[in-house]
Amino acid sequence: MNSKNSILLISEDENFLKITEPKLVFLRSNDSVICSNYKSAEADLELSGANVVFIHQMPDINKTLDLIKSIRINKSLAIILLVNSYDKDLILSAYDCGIDDYALSSAENYELVIRAVNNIKHSSIKKDALRNNKILKQIKVIDELTELYNYEYSSLVFENAIDDNLLDNGIFMIVSPTETYKLTFSQEKMAKSILDSLRVDDIAALGQSAKFYILLPKTDLNGAITVLNKIKANYGDDFDICAGISSIENRNFKDMESDSLQALSEAMANNAFYIFADDKEDDTLDEWLNIASESPRNYKIFKQMFNKKMDKVISPVFYRLQKSWEEKLVGTKIQQYISNDECVFKLENDKLKSSLRIVYPGFAKIIITISYEGLDSPENKEIQLSLTKITQKELISIIENYIKDFKNSLL
Repeated sequence: MNSKNSILLISEDENFLKITEPKLVFLRSNDSVICSNYKSAEADLELSGANVVFIHQMPDINKTLDLIKSIRINKSLAIILLVNSYDKDLILSAYDCGIDDYALSSAENYELVIRAVNNIKHSSIKKDALRNNKILKQIKVIDELTELYNYEYSSLVFENAIDDNLLDNGIFMIVSPTETYKLTFSQEKMAKSILDSLRVDDIAALGQSAKFYILLPKTDLNGAITVLNKIKANYGDDFDICAGISSIENRNFKDMESDSLQALSEAMANNAFYIFADDKEDDTLDEWLNIASESPRNYKIFKQMFNKKMDKVISPVFYRLQKSWEEKLVGTKIQQYISNDECVFKLENDKLKSSLRIVYPGFAKIIITISYEGLDSPENKEIQLSLTKITQKELISIIENYIKDFKNSLL
């Protein structure tokens, strides 16, 4: 921590400044609190060299957010928003603009002091991080334009992150614009979209040929899909991406990269949003299923295989199709859930109800039943599939045909 710490307290309310300034009491005589208003805030910040800035919200929320954005140019500062009441939308917007913390403007003395001290420490850590970041840019470990790790160092960066944190679960994925957008997209804009979508523990690096590598520690497949949707939304415009995804469990960087690149190629070839790479254990079990006899002594192995299919194929496909069709099927409620007994994908509106159920009766097959309730509804169906045939591509095809039949019956 610096030997001298200045706090800038910004408010348009003079009475608030008088009440709040005495709350920010420090033990050392050379610590100081400087009061300011919105108009002179930036000039006072430059003169004071403050480590921490408290910003009291104005009735005009946009002015508060604009001031946060202006001050946030200084990346090493700690910015704390003082709100008059808990307003979730305001707080989330303020975090998007760059605050580090928030508190109620009526908070007790000890709470404001604790937040100030913690954020002074945080400010010091950020300064060290920025200094290290500058060095990494100078030696080309980090790309200066995109703020991502360069490909040449990606193996070292990702393997160190896994080893140092003893990670045994998480997601590694390689993201790329689709073929349609690969020649026209902005690498810098894509990198910013990725960084804006990640948590502090996540890591991103540049790949080769318009590819981006992302490590998501302690994240499951649904969490990875959420990140992909955020990246696409943050980029904006008419823009599409696709991804090859791999788990990090029991894998080194070379294996993760190889599996994810192969999955990405498959996603591009099939115009899919993502493909999850099957792990080696699944491949071994698939081979075993092709030659195993359907005898009672093998039930546990079949059940193990089905559980893996639920986690890595059925659940993410259900989630993805629900998200992609919710806005397309106007007036229709889409629900999906997975239990120990069945996997269900349901469509329901005022005219028609239907469900697609995946049931595992045992051994090497599953049964998919499609049923309808309503006038002029399509015929009910039953599909039997071997466990080896439950792939993302096959399941997506079956469910999308089911959705299209439901949609056509409403015309």
